Amino acid sequence: MNVKQLEKLVVSALEDIKGRDIEVINTTKLTSLFDSIVIATGESNRQVRSLARNVEDKVREAGGHVISTEGEDSGEWVLVDLGDIVVHVMQPAIRSYYNLEELWSGKGPERVRKAAATTA
Repeated sequence: MNVKQLEKLVVSALEDIKGRDIEVINTTKLTSLFDSIVIATGESNRQVRSLARNVEDKVREAGGHVISTEGEDSGEWVLVDLGDIVVHVMQPAIRSYYNLEELWSGKGPERVRKAAATTA
């Protein structure tokens, strides 16, 4: 399964359990560790865990491999490592606090580079 197929599968699995604000970010130009991250919001500990579990189940059913899952105990932020894709399922307050979209969008380091270039 290629990365685009896996992304579609992950997004579909998140939508099945009513995951909100699903965002897919291409990270190929930022890191060689993985190709993209998928971020979604769940409203409660139970929903966050269910969303992550559904992603794992759908990936395995499609013949994919789940490397690891972290954070299921608390259910505030669950990370599902699929190798080429890392899935973050978070409660709204956690997602807002860590703001992974800004971190991984590539805009942060670019702004720093531009600022450094203008002061030099």
